[in-house]
Amino acid sequence: MRRRRASHAPSDPPWGGRSSGACWVRFSEARAAADPAPAIPTLTQASTAERHAAIGSLFVFTAAVAFSGKSVLIKLAYGYGVDATALFALRQIFSAPFFAFLAWWSRNPAAEHAGVTRGDWLRLAGLGLLGYYVAALLDFLGLEYVGASLERLILFLYPTVVLVLSAWWLKTRIRPVQLVALPMSYAGIGLVFFEHLQGQAPGGHLLLGGSLVFASAIAYSVYLIGSSRVVHRFGAVRFTSWAMLAATAAGITQFALTHGVDALRLPLPVYGLAAIMAIFSTVLPAILMSEGLRRVGANQAALIGTIGPVVTMLLSAVFLGERMGPAQIAGSLLVLAGVLLVSLRRGGPPG
Repeated sequence: MRRRRASHAPSDPPWGGRSSGACWVRFSEARAAADPAPAIPTLTQASTAERHAAIGSLFVFTAAVAFSGKSVLIKLAYGYGVDATALFALRQIFSAPFFAFLAWWSRNPAAEHAGVTRGDWLRLAGLGLLGYYVAALLDFLGLEYVGASLERLILFLYPTVVLVLSAWWLKTRIRPVQLVALPMSYAGIGLVFFEHLQGQAPGGHLLLGGSLVFASAIAYSVYLIGSSRVVHRFGAVRFTSWAMLAATAAGITQFALTHGVDALRLPLPVYGLAAIMAIFSTVLPAILMSEGLRRVGANQAALIGTIGPVVTMLLSAVFLGERMGPAQIAGSLLVLAGVLLVSLRRGGPPG
């Protein structure tokens, strides 16, 4: 049986609702690797496989589009005067019942008795706080200062951060093509930043916002590397659900400590936007991405996932009035190409 090497597809990270897809990647690929293909497929089997792949591609595409709307929803909510902490807490509250159900649904008493220790639970909680609380809140804070399209491009760099951190901590080898892709990606971000700085109003905080979003990408990348050694003990669905619930507890606690009851007297559209964000840009795309990855594999998902930043740019132009100049378009293309080169495996079929 041929083992498949894990690959990080540049789909949006779980803080966008983004959010839980990376843990589900490992679960989906492991399950796919456990089912060897027949040596001589029949026409019926080939037709079934094509439908299977088509459905998987549709799932990944839908998830990428849904994840991409998160930044725009946040910016729209900020227009009503809500701050990042309150909006983050609302998003977590609305999504918590769904993740609580998934945690219950994915429970496995046999696995529980097989060796999940208190230390494992503590590591799960710590990783959940890092990946779904710290990373997500930094992203929400960054969006107070930068546009949705720029935020999405910066977050899209997270596979490059994983690559560098893995080479540093785990001594993994960086391929020559990836050595080219890394400066390509960051040169692209530099171009986009340069054009944004030229049009920044006096007193703007573009660098602060960009730094917060990039710190979010770093935090999520550390979460990815750490969770890869723990998630198999729980199962991906259960791990992600409990990690998100830990982040929810932290978000609600922070809100309670920093805001009074009056902070909940928000315009009704804020609650509507938070609910839409929780369901359609967090829970639903996480499930769709999981099922899509199981059907098409990480390489194909990486290709489809490049639609994410493009969709965010289009939505930002329509709903937020954001515009992109030539340098921003060129920089965005460099980022997309660089991240794809970092993320895609060399040779072999997708998955």
